[in-house]
Amino acid sequence: MRYSKFSRIEKNCRSQTALTWDVTGLVAGVDEAGRGPLAGPVVAAAVILDDLQPIRGLADSKTLTALRRERLFDEIRAKALCCSIAQASAEEIEQLNILQATLLAMRRAVDGLRLKPNKVLVDGNRLPVLDVLAEAIIKGDALVPAISAASILAKVHRDRWCVEYDRQFPQYGFARHKGYGTAEHIAALRQHGPSPQHRKTFRPVTELMYGLPT
Repeated sequence: MRYSKFSRIEKNCRSQTALTWDVTGLVAGVDEAGRGPLAGPVVAAAVILDDLQPIRGLADSKTLTALRRERLFDEIRAKALCCSIAQASAEEIEQLNILQATLLAMRRAVDGLRLKPNKVLVDGNRLPVLDVLAEAIIKGDALVPAISAASILAKVHRDRWCVEYDRQFPQYGFARHKGYGTAEHIAALRQHGPSPQHRKTFRPVTELMYGLPT
């Protein structure tokens, strides 16, 4: 039976989830931000923490205030052994689909680490294809400090992207809704149409582009 490229990727991802034994050495945590929004890139981060420089208050980024995330962002960058932030663009999301684009961003984040980890722990139930041992951990952003740190880096980086993009296209309100499909955002889409960074394969954007009821 022949498989498409994406079928092979998903098959590899499923097979990697069985690799649950422990190894010694450096462990990287990986998480993403931006799967749900209607516009912009999906961002992933990978972090290897330093046991000799603990960081207090690490948690799932969604449970933290914006100010606390910003402060932890700087502390993680200063104290981690190494960290990497990567993304997949809105165009890549349209080409690949959001799941495959997310896995691509995660792989890029791991590949961007200055130090090669012996094991990678990823938030969720799917894994990118990597050349190191990897394990998916559901709700890992609340359970594993390195994944919590990665969730904070990814969230802050993407929020900053939204603020910057808001300066170019203030009519959409990206600085406030961060690209999510709020009533304000949908109303702006109806009035102005999609911006260059809107994900045209996402249903609300597609429906508005073709004049369908939302």
